[in-house]
Amino acid sequence: MTRTPNRRLLALALATSLASLHAAPSMAQTASSASDSRFTVSDIRVDGLQRIGAGTVFTYLPIERGDAIDSARISEAMRALYKTGFFEDIRFDREGDILVISVTERPAINTLTLSGNKDIKTEDLMQNLKEIGISEGETYDRLALDRVTLELNRAYNNRGKYNVEINPTITRLDRNRVDVTINVNEGKAARIRHINLVGNEKYEEEDLREGWESNESNWLSWYRRDDQYSREKLTGDLEKLNEYYLDRGYVDFSVDSTQVAISPDKKDMFVTATLTEGEVYTVSDVKVTGDTVLSKEQIDRYVLIKSGQTFSRTLLELTSDSIIAALGNIGYAFAEVNTVPELDREKRTVGINLQVVPGPRVTVRQIRFKGNTRTTDEVLRREMRQFEGAWYSQAAIDRSKVRLQRLGFFESGSVEVETEPVAGSNDQVDVVFNVKETTSGSFTFGFGYSQLSGLTTTLQLSQNNFLGTGNQIGVEVQRNTYLQRYSFSFLNPYFTDEGMSLGYNVWWREFDNSDFNTAQYSTTSAAAQAVLGVPLTENDSISLVFGIDRNQILAFPGSSPASIVDYVDAVGQSTFHAWRAELGWARDTRNDFFTPTYGTYQRLSAEITLPGSTAEYFKLNYEFSKYWPLNRLMVLNTRFQLGYGDSYGSDFERNVCFQNLPAPVDDDNNPATPPIQPPRPAPSEPCLPTSPDYRNTLRASGLPFFENFYAGGVRSVRGFRDNTLGPVDFSTASLFRQPVGGAVKTVGSLEMFFPSLLDTPAARVSAFVDVGNVFKDIDSVDAGELRASAGVALLWRAPVGPISISYAFPFRTGEDDELERLQFTFGGAF
Repeated sequence: MTRTPNRRLLALALATSLASLHAAPSMAQTASSASDSRFTVSDIRVDGLQRIGAGTVFTYLPIERGDAIDSARISEAMRALYKTGFFEDIRFDREGDILVISVTERPAINTLTLSGNKDIKTEDLMQNLKEIGISEGETYDRLALDRVTLELNRAYNNRGKYNVEINPTITRLDRNRVDVTINVNEGKAARIRHINLVGNEKYEEEDLREGWESNESNWLSWYRRDDQYSREKLTGDLEKLNEYYLDRGYVDFSVDSTQVAISPDKKDMFVTATLTEGEVYTVSDVKVTGDTVLSKEQIDRYVLIKSGQTFSRTLLELTSDSIIAALGNIGYAFAEVNTVPELDREKRTVGINLQVVPGPRVTVRQIRFKGNTRTTDEVLRREMRQFEGAWYSQAAIDRSKVRLQRLGFFESGSVEVETEPVAGSNDQVDVVFNVKETTSGSFTFGFGYSQLSGLTTTLQLSQNNFLGTGNQIGVEVQRNTYLQRYSFSFLNPYFTDEGMSLGYNVWWREFDNSDFNTAQYSTTSAAAQAVLGVPLTENDSISLVFGIDRNQILAFPGSSPASIVDYVDAVGQSTFHAWRAELGWARDTRNDFFTPTYGTYQRLSAEITLPGSTAEYFKLNYEFSKYWPLNRLMVLNTRFQLGYGDSYGSDFERNVCFQNLPAPVDDDNNPATPPIQPPRPAPSEPCLPTSPDYRNTLRASGLPFFENFYAGGVRSVRGFRDNTLGPVDFSTASLFRQPVGGAVKTVGSLEMFFPSLLDTPAARVSAFVDVGNVFKDIDSVDAGELRASAGVALLWRAPVGPISISYAFPFRTGEDDELERLQFTFGGAF
């Protein structure tokens, strides 16, 4: 920091007075006295240095050995050293022909701490402090700190916080260091008690203030915070007021004055705005001039404002933006459209001249990526729709940005694009994509224990960006008393340069019993599958899965539902082999992988077991999800899922004999209540006409029970226990309720997300209504049996993994439904 002129004049005056003493040459002399007896510098010595090296001083010092110096040279040298900002005090002396420079260094900032700031983020404040020169390792400057204090007060005042207190504290340390602590007491923002518009005659104040961010205190202010005064918000609201009138033809509209009054206790604000409405103007003529590049017919398609219409600034801006976008898509990155209005105040008309300035047509020299510390450039580059060496296209760049956001490798909203002109060239630019990576996988390892399942060990690894290659890999190992499961999956989404994906899945699973929300039976199954994906368009793709699987089922007569036992007996074997194929189509136009705010996702799939499989059947699934951005505060998601399955070909049918056991009775030898099916052993064959056993014809048709759909839980209809909706079985001797699923599934939801309620893109709060159920078959579908719930949910991509917590109130239930209002899921992440 440069010394103040007053201090330099004082030093020169003091040097002049010392020169009048005519000190002996052997005594230390001031620079001024030395200049009176002009001398040549034989050597230079710097005293008082602590952190700064002498070489640094000599770098800035405009005097060298052998130079002849006088008072002018000394003044120049003093200014140069003060300008470095390293020193609080500088003095020039002379010892013979040696120039002695005595300095007092400014202390260095050891630590810089901010506390108490909530309204302004610490990282933003630190960046601003660094730009001013206040940061750890820099020299401490009290004037700069005073400037920071003033700027912080002004920033908080603009946010309506007039009671803010900024208290910097300086702690001196050894080795000429200081600790700087800035304590912020933000206080509470002043509340807007009254807003008054003066001069509006054509429109009601209620209509004019619709959509304003500033509002008088009301019952929703605790959430919206719209009653907290902010100069920026008020300025934006007045601009909305201006747009409101200009969109309705009031070209002469103006806000004449704005008055903001504050109560003595600085807690209440009163806003008054005086305006002049003027008269309504119509458009007399619209013409496009300049080098339009495009043909007149093409340009006319983008002109939305027409002669004879009431003037509208919005239509005028859309016209300009459309022309600029059209030119930007064919290489004119710096195109401009200048609007020149021609007013006729007597006729109340306005003529519009759109002057097109296309600028140079540019190509993209380089595409660079910043922030991808883990993901390789190749993975990102293959998502580009803008190519190096091609004409610049804003549409292709925007599309590339969306594709990067949909990868799921980066934080929501973190992909930013910069266009940098190439130095020395007016027809080339570089495009830079800035990204911020996030966890793209999950890792779960844990132990659990319960009386039913005993000790449970789970190891699950899922990575959507394995080693930064973009490949997807998944490994799972889970063991407990009832379950053993091992699986491995791999997918290369760019097996070919054209975007064809290829992968495979292998898994083995053994259930000694199911999780207690589904029917009781045991399975040992294994499968191997190949997965192929082919892109059709930017948003559409098809997928093909082909595999073979084996499923061995063990049902327990007297415990498993009768329908399951009968199905297995009718087939005549407990091991099901299948050649399986699945064909799917998907369309995805969402703008983000984790937290989309607009766009649609659809998927239609058909799965079939090929002829020759033990059971021949098919399953159809359709998913639909659409995001509707209502405003900056709310995003509506509408979604539903339909599933249907059935068998094809001939049904299984067998005549079997069972031991004719007596029905169970209670302690008084009365039939058990409720009546239940007697337990029965495995069928005995052959079934002889004289056999005392009874004969029964069993038939297995429709979708196999082990492929049934289930609903209920945090991923379908919240508020109901997982997998408990739909058909249930009470007929077994165990007497407990067993959901058995069904061949038809229908689930729908309306969910309102509030992105700005939590100050982080990684979390969203929502309010929802879920509807759905599962039905035995297509003939059993009954809208009156649909279940419904309403509630709130929190979705958070936490450091430990994705977390979903919901609290639901089921309001359409059945007598035997199993309710579970609080539900959550989570997984560990790395």
